[in-house]
Amino acid sequence: MAMAMLQPVVGKPAPDFSLVSTSGETVTLRQFKGKTTLVLYFYPADDTPGCTKEACAFRDLAYDFKQAGAVIYGVSPDSVESHNKFQFRHQLPFDLLADPDAVTCKAYGVWKQKNLYGKKSMGVERSTFIIDKTGRIATIYPKVKVDGHADEVLAFLRDED
Repeated sequence: MAMAMLQPVVGKPAPDFSLVSTSGETVTLRQFKGKTTLVLYFYPADDTPGCTKEACAFRDLAYDFKQAGAVIYGVSPDSVESHNKFQFRHQLPFDLLADPDAVTCKAYGVWKQKNLYGKKSMGVERSTFIIDKTGRIATIYPKVKVDGHADEVLAFLRDED
């Protein structure tokens, strides 16, 4: 019998992760504890229209996120090679994390059955998590609509200060 994954909850510790980034290093939740706020946005795939728009919105506000004391990471099941091309093509100033086995996607509860044109498949439900300096989830944005999302996340961070 498969165990149900516990969904992350606001105020509770965020699930730890260990993923390879586009800069070639392994990134873990632990390395940010006590240091900085983390914006972890999960997206379905590199170079698709919605995902590109979302990444570019975070890119355009990257300086403001830095000023707000936050580090941004995009996470998807795509490979590091795919992420590198995507990052380069759109001049993203933050790293993308590869989760090819969807282990982190599952831990964060964003790996869902999707229904596209009557065809069911598993994939990432676009979601964003803000993890505070203590490693706890400050807020969750499930089923993200791309338009205005990066601004909404930034406004939340500014209100936290």
